[in-house]
Amino acid sequence: MLQHSTLEFLRLLKENNNREWFQANKSLYEAAKADVTALVTTVIEKVAAFDDSIGHLQAKDCLFRIYRDVRFSPDKSPYKTNMGAYFTGGGKHSLQCGYYLHIEPGNQCFAGGGCYMPPAPQLKMIRQEIDYHTPEFLAILQNPDFAATFGQLADIKLKTAPKGYAKDHPHLNLLQYTSYVASHNFTDAQMHAKDVVPQLVHTFKTLKPLNDFLNRAMGI
Repeated sequence: MLQHSTLEFLRLLKENNNREWFQANKSLYEAAKADVTALVTTVIEKVAAFDDSIGHLQAKDCLFRIYRDVRFSPDKSPYKTNMGAYFTGGGKHSLQCGYYLHIEPGNQCFAGGGCYMPPAPQLKMIRQEIDYHTPEFLAILQNPDFAATFGQLADIKLKTAPKGYAKDHPHLNLLQYTSYVASHNFTDAQMHAKDVVPQLVHTFKTLKPLNDFLNRAMGI
């Protein structure tokens, strides 16, 4: 379970997103980071039972930095007001599909994964795999557990047919995605509950067939 103090720290950070406040409350950040690290460590151990590609991962290597890159952003707020971890066998900066956990107060936590904004060559490979193996891909999306957990893929799509595909392609709607990701939201109360780990693990286990399909498509 996630400690109440972790989400409270992120709430306070959103209200006081400046270096002076952060330095004065660094201990709150360190406690929140340790809490998230402990949660991710447990989740990795459980997920590794059905996906041994992540068994070697250390939680500390999966967490994203809280410091924002503001070089090209009009928003110069120095810190993210959420915490996140991405665990995949290839490492958090690889193209390999994996599992993402997002921690943000205000009932904005979610767990999910898939392939977010892949480069053009990999996106082309994914579309081709879907085109060649449409029934298999549909079976993943239409699986009752997948549908109940995620609903549909995130609506990140082209408005027209992608290059190389006819506008009347029978499964054009599956090929228009520019990201193939799914996520399940968790309320703050759910994140604080004692059963949050099995809930997260179930979410990721339900996601795995999508990850496997996409990784195969990209030759990973």
